[in-house]
Amino acid sequence: MLLEQPARENGTEPVTRELVGRRTETEALTKVLRRMSTGRGAVLEITGDPGIGKTSLLGLLARRATAAGARVVRGHAVRGSEPGQLVKEVLAALGVPRRLVRPSVSGLAADIEVRNILGCWAAVQGGVLLLDNLHLCDEQSARALARLLRTPPSGPFVLALAHRPRQSSPVLMEALDHGVETGDVIRLAPSPLGPQAVSVLVGRWRTEATASLAYASPDPELWDQASGRRQSAREPADHGAYAAQLHDASCGNPRMLRILVAARWDPDEWPLTAGPDRDGLRRAAAPFVNELHTLSPDATTSAGAAAVLGAPFLPDEVAAISGLGLDRSLSAFGELTRADLIRPLPWGGRYAFRHPVLGHVILEHASPALRLHAHQAALDLLTTRRAPAVQRARHAEHVVGSGSADALQALIEGAEEAMADTPASAARWLRLALDHLPAGTGISATRAVLALDCCRALTAVGRLQEARTLAHDLLRHRDGLSDELRARAYAVCGEVERLLGHYQEAEAFVQAALDLLPRPLPVPLPAPAAELITAHGRVQIFRESYGQARELVREAAAAADSGDPMAPYLRALAALGDTQLGLLDEAAPEVSACARIVDGLPDATAATMPEVLGMLGCTELFHERFADAYRHLERGLLATTGATRRYIRINQLVALCHLDQMTGSLERLCRRAREAESLARMIGADEAAGLAMTLRATGQLWTRPHREAARLVETTAEGLTMALTGDGLRASVTAGLHAHVQFHSADPAGCLRTLVEVGGPRLLRMPSPWRPSLLALASTAALRCGDAPAARAWAAEAETAAGQSRLPVQWQHVHRAQAELHAAHGDHHEAAALFHETAESFRRAGLPVEHAWTLVTGAHSAATALGVGPAQEWLDEAAKAARACGAQRILEEVARTRKQLAVPRVTGTSVAAVPVVRVGAAVALLTNREREIAALAATGKRTKDIAEQLYVSTRTVETHLGSIYRKLDIRSRAALLHTLSQTMRPPTA
Repeated sequence: MLLEQPARENGTEPVTRELVGRRTETEALTKVLRRMSTGRGAVLEITGDPGIGKTSLLGLLARRATAAGARVVRGHAVRGSEPGQLVKEVLAALGVPRRLVRPSVSGLAADIEVRNILGCWAAVQGGVLLLDNLHLCDEQSARALARLLRTPPSGPFVLALAHRPRQSSPVLMEALDHGVETGDVIRLAPSPLGPQAVSVLVGRWRTEATASLAYASPDPELWDQASGRRQSAREPADHGAYAAQLHDASCGNPRMLRILVAARWDPDEWPLTAGPDRDGLRRAAAPFVNELHTLSPDATTSAGAAAVLGAPFLPDEVAAISGLGLDRSLSAFGELTRADLIRPLPWGGRYAFRHPVLGHVILEHASPALRLHAHQAALDLLTTRRAPAVQRARHAEHVVGSGSADALQALIEGAEEAMADTPASAARWLRLALDHLPAGTGISATRAVLALDCCRALTAVGRLQEARTLAHDLLRHRDGLSDELRARAYAVCGEVERLLGHYQEAEAFVQAALDLLPRPLPVPLPAPAAELITAHGRVQIFRESYGQARELVREAAAAADSGDPMAPYLRALAALGDTQLGLLDEAAPEVSACARIVDGLPDATAATMPEVLGMLGCTELFHERFADAYRHLERGLLATTGATRRYIRINQLVALCHLDQMTGSLERLCRRAREAESLARMIGADEAAGLAMTLRATGQLWTRPHREAARLVETTAEGLTMALTGDGLRASVTAGLHAHVQFHSADPAGCLRTLVEVGGPRLLRMPSPWRPSLLALASTAALRCGDAPAARAWAAEAETAAGQSRLPVQWQHVHRAQAELHAAHGDHHEAAALFHETAESFRRAGLPVEHAWTLVTGAHSAATALGVGPAQEWLDEAAKAARACGAQRILEEVARTRKQLAVPRVTGTSVAAVPVVRVGAAVALLTNREREIAALAATGKRTKDIAEQLYVSTRTVETHLGSIYRKLDIRSRAALLHTLSQTMRPPTA
């Protein structure tokens, strides 16, 4: 029970390795040892719940004290020891022969003798006495320790105690509390680990496990982090997201975390199960299982019955299930409470296990006979009480094998309830129901419906291959299905193939289902028909051929009743499809109408339609309604947490990544892209994973230094290869992103090649709303390649496309490309004006990266046209915007451009200090036409007169005047005359 640890001489003990997430506690241990090195002692109390890390802290203290040359004795109390046993063993471990421990000495004399022994033992080198599990020590030892706490030995003696406060002796607790109050006791109460610490800890376990195992396997499986068992390829590739979920499930308790990892915890199945690896759970939970062995038979039975019920539970429910009766159950509850296995809740007389994981440990420890009997009794009890189907199904899955019709029905009803929130459980229960349906010839309607529902559940949780196999198996019996069920089966197959990126197969299945629809569509539109048509529309959107579905979707939207839950789906789909086709004017009113509908829904209702929110947010993104897009996408994201509808969450995250990129939230972009990639890989959607990893690289393009550009190009090239497996919308979007990274990595030729190879000679295969900016990118890339005629042709095409879309941000990309052309031809005044106007437009639109990049790009033209001072101001503004969004790459470009301008920046020069220069710079930003109109207006000419003289409309003159006023920061013609008089002489009439 006690072990003396002599100082190690070989230095191999890892005494310097810190405990993860325990910096504060580790610093406290360091202070204690430093105090001991100066000849002073200390009493250290480490307190907290089981598994929180008390023993680990004692171990760290022991290693560090040993390394410092101190004498260390470590021991622990055990339940049921004889009176005074702990003190006797401490003295024995110190080398005091039992014959010298005088039994006749007691009271004050004994206390003095123990203190003298401890003081002498520690006097020379310093001594550390570590006592663990003091909540188990006998009462006599507790009293002796309490007295020792009040008057500890003098000199370099450290007493470190670890215990559970809920189970410790009142005498010991009183002495410890008194010591804390007087400052004689240092109390450490380790808090639960935070998410970051859990992530580090799980990563360390994974590394240690793989490093200690030699294995070679051709299959795509991973070794489990803790137990060394094989880990399913379905488990998350995103360690950070998985660790965050583990943190929530374990509540930050290190021991509970270890148990969950060893059990191969699956977030999809939590909290119904701890994980599929029951052997791993038993091994990791061995310390808790040992505690269960000390319980009385009644307490053991009651704990098992409570674990079957699941928290929270009532004593009378446990009594009914265990068969012990209420009195014996109440007595057992008292024992379990004293053992701190269960705790009363503050409401309703209910109880819960100390930690959710503990219930799973106890359930695994219970005998099979007890579990089976308890599950059947629980099902009967809950059925009698008409409990929710999900509660009944938890027990029905364990007894359905007995042929119980009630259990089978409970599984079916429970799956229906669980479908929206816990589809993994719904899938498991439906699988069990299918396995236990009465056998018969052919396929019954009931079996077909359950199979289709199971496909829905598997799809929602991202198990697409399982869903595909089940749906294809159902279609083998299509001749025995009704037209409605056959249409549903085709639609399910089509949806799964779409999610896997198999668009041709998806179209074939959906088209087979459409052939079964009555035409014209019935009014009101039946729900199965509406679901089929939305599936058809989604397939065509991802194939970039929505025109084939447009008329049918519009007909379905008109046929759907206003109160039909499918109506918002159809309207959002129609708006997104029209937007993809470039019919923005027709889509805009529908977008606004959908937004009004969704915004008027309560959260509970909106949570049932995340796909509507996702489609609406994507459409608003294309329409440059960025604030609305953020609002709807993030609202939808809340409805797809955990295992719910992962495929929808991927689309939401991807759209939010685009928004984050535009609005300069680059770190958040990288986090979201990483999660989207993890989810896509998990469900086997390669093209979505390719798009997500490319998005992450585009964010890193700005946050990482230029020297990493080659690596980022490799990443986006890999992402494009994956996205091209689908050859649809995601492929074209990924191609545009890859081209963007190529351009900014000094590969304009590669940029042009990517755009043309994927988008076609005129980029008509690129997303229509973003085509102007991609054409503008092609123009600038051609210019970098030295092909000015091609650059002008691309720019003209971009201007035409922007004029058709009339999207402000797209226009600004075109204007920047035009500014590049002006600069290349030496017209730096026109270029500087366009660069400045474009940069300001980007700034007003809330696009800081584009704002900063435009200023950096135009700085050379500004220096030529306006002078180096204004150019430096442009760079100052660009640097400020870049720092705000963490764009390291732009800061590098700012520094490089400053060096090229070869004029040092004058620190502290304000804009107000050089008013004449600033006015001149502002006037220089006017276009030739604006200067002409400004000069005429300054002479007092009316708008109509100016229009007639220049052969333009009065509206054109007014538009130019408005632009002039904004650029010169003035509000009247009088101010215009004053401004122009400082820099130019107005022409005579």
